[in-house]
This record gives sequence, C-alpha cells and structure tokens, in this order.
Amino acid sequence: MNSKPQLLTDEQMRKFIAEGFLILKTDLSKEFHQRLLEQLNEVYQDEGNPGNNLLPRIREVQKVFEHPVITGALTSVLGPDYMLHAHRHGHYNNSPQPGGWHKDSYWGYRRMRNHHPWWAMIMYFPQDTPIELGPTGVLPGSQYYDTRTFEEENPAAEATANGEAGTFALIQYDIWHRSTANKLGQHRYMLKFEFMRTQIPQAPSWDHQEKEWITPSSLSPAVRPHEVVWRETWNWLSGKLGPDSTPIGDGAQAQQWIGQLQMEDPELRAAAANRLGLLGADAREAGAIPVLARALEDSFEPVRLNAAYALARMGEPGTAALLQALQHEDKLISRNAAYGLSASGAGAVAGLTEALKGGREEVTVHAAFALGELRHLAEPAVPALIGLLDHPSEPVRYSTVEALCNIGSPREEIVAALKQALNDPDPQVRFMTGLCISRLGPQAEAAVPELIQALDDDNRYVRAHAAEALYYIGTDTAKEALLHFLRQSRWCPSTTPASTFYP
Repeated sequence: MNSKPQLLTDEQMRKFIAEGFLILKTDLSKEFHQRLLEQLNEVYQDEGNPGNNLLPRIREVQKVFEHPVITGALTSVLGPDYMLHAHRHGHYNNSPQPGGWHKDSYWGYRRMRNHHPWWAMIMYFPQDTPIELGPTGVLPGSQYYDTRTFEEENPAAEATANGEAGTFALIQYDIWHRSTANKLGQHRYMLKFEFMRTQIPQAPSWDHQEKEWITPSSLSPAVRPHEVVWRETWNWLSGKLGPDSTPIGDGAQAQQWIGQLQMEDPELRAAAANRLGLLGADAREAGAIPVLARALEDSFEPVRLNAAYALARMGEPGTAALLQALQHEDKLISRNAAYGLSASGAGAVAGLTEALKGGREEVTVHAAFALGELRHLAEPAVPALIGLLDHPSEPVRYSTVEALCNIGSPREEIVAALKQALNDPDPQVRFMTGLCISRLGPQAEAAVPELIQALDDDNRYVRAHAAEALYYIGTDTAKEALLHFLRQSRWCPSTTPASTFYP
C-alpha cells in the first residue's frame, strides 16, 4: 500500500467547506475489518468501553489512522502537523430510536465555536453499516449555525455515513449530528477520534489546482447559500488574511437584493444577504449597510450569518456596524458580529481592543476570539489581552489564551503570559494553554519547565496537552522530559482483568 497521503481535491475541499463533512473509504481488507470487529466485540463484552484507551487497547486501529486516505484527508483540512486529541471514544449503537441532534463539546459548551476548520473528527465504521444499522447522521452545512435551523423530520436534510466496512466520515467538529435508528438490532460500532490543527495555514495543504473559490457543482438540499462565508474560509485555508472586497456579480442588482432582504420569507432574506455580500463595495455604494446592520438582528440565523460576513467586505462603514453590533445585549447577535469582525482585517483591531474593556463577559470573549482570528494583524492588542489573564471569568481567560497563541508575537511576552496560564486555577484554562502552546512550537521553549510541572496535573487532559506541547516544541530538553513522562506512564495493551500478568 502506498503510504503517501492521498490529498483531497479542490472539489472535495469545496464540498467540505460548504457541507462540513465528507464520506470516504479506506481499502483495507474485509479480513482486517473482521478481525478488528471481533476484537471490539470481545473488549466491549469483557471489559466495557475502553474510552480514551481505545487506541492502545486495540492496536490495529492505528493502522486505520495511518491509511493514506485518512492521513490525506486530515492533512488537507488541518495541515501537515495535525494533532490527535487525547480524547477518543468507541460509540456502540443498538438503539431502535435515533439519538438527539447535538454538537460535540469543547469540555463544556461555553467556548466560542470556529467557522474555520481548527478541529475535525473522524468517525470510522469497522463493519458494513447500511442505513438500517444506524450510522451517524449529519446536517450538511450546519457547522456554521449555533441553532438548529432545519426541520428535524425532513429526511432530505440529513446525510448519513452508511457504507461498507472501512467507511469513515470526516466532519467539521462543530456540525450538528446524531446517531440514527438501528433497526436491525445488531452490533454497530463507530470509532470517534478528534484532531486539531497546530499551524495557522500559510498555503493550501490539499491538492490545490484552482486558485479561486468555485461553488461546488452539487450540494445537499439542506445547504443554504453562504458563498461569502465559504469564500472567506477557502481564502483562510489558502493562507490569505483580511477581507476580499472585490465585487462579485452585477452591481446594478444591489437595489433588488436590498429589497429582498426586507421580505417576509427568511430563506429569501438569507439569499439576499449572501448576494449583497458578494457585491461588496457595489452594495455599499447602493446603501446596503444600514439594511445589513438591521439584518444582524434578524430572527433567522442564516440571515444574521450572511449579513455579518457581508459587512466584513464593505470596508470601514461595515466594520463600524459590526463593532456596534458586538455590544448588542443579545449574545447571539454579538457573536455573529464577532465572526464578521474576524474577517474584517486590520481595520477592526482598534475597535476590538477597546471592546475588551467593556466589562460584559460575552463581549470580551467575542472580541478576544475575533482578535485571535486576525492573527499577526492583532499584535497591537497583545498588552490588553495579557491583562485579561487575571480576569475573574474562566471563559475570558481561556479565550484570551487561544487568541494570544494565534497572534504569536511579540513572542517573549506571549510565552511569559502562557507560562502564567499553565498555573491557572481552572483546569480548562490549563487545558487550553497546553493545547495552544503546541501551535507555537520551538518558539515556546521557555515554557518547558511549566509544561513539565503540568505533566503531574490532576486533570488527564491537562497532562495530555502538556505532553503534546513538549512534542511540538521538540527541543532536546522538551523531548527528554516527554520521554521520561511516557516511560513512567506507558500502558500495556495486553493487560486486562482476565490477563493481568501472563502470558
């Protein structure tokens, strides 16, 4: 088998950006999957769910994640140095009832979710999984929504990961998904692993042939038009930063779309906000900004989403409207404004920095998020962000940690602040700090002593992320500390309650 990663094509990446998932398949043999399935049955029957020890307990699973189809898909979406998260879970489904729609947690649900693909999941099916066996269902395009803007009983809206053994779903971490009904009552396993990006994109990491965004030739009927959002994500993955304000479409139609944005039908309003965003400066000159600013308060989330990203393409007046909406008392409106500001470029930095001082927790979190997404453009905000590491709110502190790592400079000041955060009283702040330090790599060498201390943390994920940070720092001191930790904590995959010592 060729071990070279099989990178995704432009069209596959576009589908992933728009729909939030891809269904792919390995070419491992049926005999391999049968052996893996037998081991799963034995482990679950005799020992229960191995939880985070799934990978060492059933070592053959590692071969799945070394398969070039999977490494290629993950490299394409998350970059070449992606991280396998310490949390993993083998889902077992024999329920005749479907599960509830949900998004997975980031150690709770208070962290602001990413529109850019920072995190992804692999859901792997080791047995033939027809629709009657209850595969995972996903709502295409819903990774951009905080609310469920779909009819739960609409079968055309749901996509399922049914297929032969070796089928896997690559999903954007924030997509709405569920388990479907297992009508056969037979064993159905799904092995879920989480992966994270450790590098901000500098260039495309997939098989990139076409520079510009092209709307996919076929999309699920559940997917609404969010072309401004998709283009911005495509550009972000390509290493571009800041708004692309080039008008796309016929500017003479701007008044038509302004009128449609005020119609009763929410789907028509969402489509109009999308078209005005594509028109960019032409829509601004036609007077679209006040109407789009009102649309930020629309009752239908897809309208608010398109309005926020549309304003990001309209220069200083659009940024001003977003900064005003950031202060809105409705946290959903404030958050959508932050998404728009995260795509607004350097012109948003001063206003976002000022918003950090506002006092309301959600506004501070949203402003810190947007500054982090602006990366090095937000360097002037670093002193204000560092000052928030003593804030009484845990979400403010872990949002600040993530923003500082994304900005990355001035390095010495940021690393010193992150060393402080590794000793934060809240485990989620410590968890996020270790994870984010991994993005800095060797530049964070000064944090090695604090990371070594974190290897003794009471929380399993703080320990795991400290170990990952040492790996990505990669200096001799970091590697020596990591090897010492791994030797002490090595885990025997053959030791079970039925076989504690021999053979």
